[in-house]
Amino acid sequence: MTEKKPFEALSVETLPKRLGGTAALTTRIGSDAAQWKVREVGDGNLNLVFIVEGDKGAAVVKQALPYVRLVGDSWPLPLKRSFFEYHALTRQERRAPGSVPAIYHFDEDQALIVMEFLSPHIILRRALIDGRELPKIARDIGLFMAHTLFRGSDLSMVTKDRKADLALFADNVELCDITENLVFSDPYFDAKMNRHTNPQLDGLVAELRADRDLKVEAQRLKHLFAANAETMLHGDLHSGSIMVTDTETRMIDPEFAFYGPIAFDVGMLLANFWMAFFSQRGHEEKGSRDSMRAYLLRVTAETWSVFRAEFSHLWRTERNGMLYQKSLFEDQGDLLGSEQAFDHMLSSIWTDLLGFAGIEVHRRILGLAHNADFETIADQDLRARCEAKALRFGRHIAVNRRQIHSIDEVNKLAALIEQESRI
Repeated sequence: MTEKKPFEALSVETLPKRLGGTAALTTRIGSDAAQWKVREVGDGNLNLVFIVEGDKGAAVVKQALPYVRLVGDSWPLPLKRSFFEYHALTRQERRAPGSVPAIYHFDEDQALIVMEFLSPHIILRRALIDGRELPKIARDIGLFMAHTLFRGSDLSMVTKDRKADLALFADNVELCDITENLVFSDPYFDAKMNRHTNPQLDGLVAELRADRDLKVEAQRLKHLFAANAETMLHGDLHSGSIMVTDTETRMIDPEFAFYGPIAFDVGMLLANFWMAFFSQRGHEEKGSRDSMRAYLLRVTAETWSVFRAEFSHLWRTERNGMLYQKSLFEDQGDLLGSEQAFDHMLSSIWTDLLGFAGIEVHRRILGLAHNADFETIADQDLRARCEAKALRFGRHIAVNRRQIHSIDEVNKLAALIEQESRI
């Protein structure tokens, strides 16, 4: 039996020596580790990420750290999160082929994954800040969500396999705890690690934190997040977890994967498009962003439309799990019964995703981890005006989600709020 080596964080200097004998790297980038070029590119909140290049090619090495990188070793985290990321990526690849990076090697003891280097891809959030109108993202992301969320649920999976997966991902406790607190609770009181643009937003922040209806809705959504284990989620699906070119879209970083409500991934993702929309006023140094604003609203509508259509298609063609069995409906000639059941499910997903989207907007402006969409706006007064509009929008869709019936209603609301001049 090979002796287990204690965990040791990689560095640019030590990576070639430590991984120079790893076939997953040598066969893809070259066998002479002394000639490898290594650079650390991790700009996220949690992990180390290296690009390793050799004479034959390149690969990415991602390693978890035993703490939250954004905060430091005062906030410990288990290394096992790389285990959940590895297992999530392998399942996402089976359920939505070609949508995630290829995995070449996983070392559980060292909490590292060697995976495909995506080039010339860039982070979607960066592309949107730069004003790029990418033609395929809505379709690609909508299909990814439909395929992974449907095929990871009791609508599709064999019950034994689904329950085994539920048990496996249930151990991702610490990362779920981050979501449960940083997303659903901390933004609504003066939590230690919160921050916001001040003093410009102080009044609005106080107003939101005193809003009883909003706080009750946030906790109802937290309850739903914690209690409704419908499917395997990505768990952190936002514009910083997607890499793009004009022709390809790949999802990355599913270390927050767990079993939760279908609506969660969809709502979090759409929230990031709406935040990008409200941030555009702060990125007009080179001219009007009216076209980009219109594009972002189209993307939200198309993403939801593609998701809904594909989820409906899978309902009719791949519903082989223990929920809404065809033996009760189609096999008895009751197609209308099947469609009625689908309409009820889709309606619930729609209502809940609006709530999750509203809460995501709030936590990205009032909590610990902020979006570059707003943070890269250097003029704090201008940034605060953009953020204030997003905060009001988030409050409305979270609290009033049961009275909103279409994506067009939401986008019209966003456009109306964007035209307001007040903080």
